[in-house]
Amino acid sequence: MNNITGTLISYYFICKTKLWLHANRINLEDNSEDVRIGKVLHEISEEKAKKAEVKIDNVKIDKITKEYLVELKKSDSDPEAVKWQVLLYLYKLKGKGIERKGKVEYNEKNHNTKSEIIELDDANEKELLSVLEAITTLITLPTPPLPKFENKCKKCAYFDYCFI
Repeated sequence: MNNITGTLISYYFICKTKLWLHANRINLEDNSEDVRIGKVLHEISEEKAKKAEVKIDNVKIDKITKEYLVELKKSDSDPEAVKWQVLLYLYKLKGKGIERKGKVEYNEKNHNTKSEIIELDDANEKELLSVLEAITTLITLPTPPLPKFENKCKKCAYFDYCFI
């Protein structure tokens, strides 16, 4: 469970097939224009926030303040996945003796910025541990789970793998 990253926990809530493929090093994201654009945008914002980014174990936290662990996102398209990503980071910080609240800042294309506060309470921590266990079980399966087609699949880098 220690090797589960923010990306893996996010994929757990987005698509179990994508999670398995990514965890098992079947990476089709290098061929995706959307992924390339996302990486460039992340690199630009990363340069601006270089001093703020914190690496703990196998995760990168965008920013830490006195009160918050801050996660920066370009859109709010997968708020549930982001919530659990932040909870994972808060859990890892807690394991290092650092207690913070999580804050997700969404910076939409139309320059609207909104934020959401997330706290690692006992109930969330218990559920997080169950999710981490489920991810560990899923990624060790011999084959990926069958994909379930949803509208968001059309933009996924793994679309051809799953549906063509």
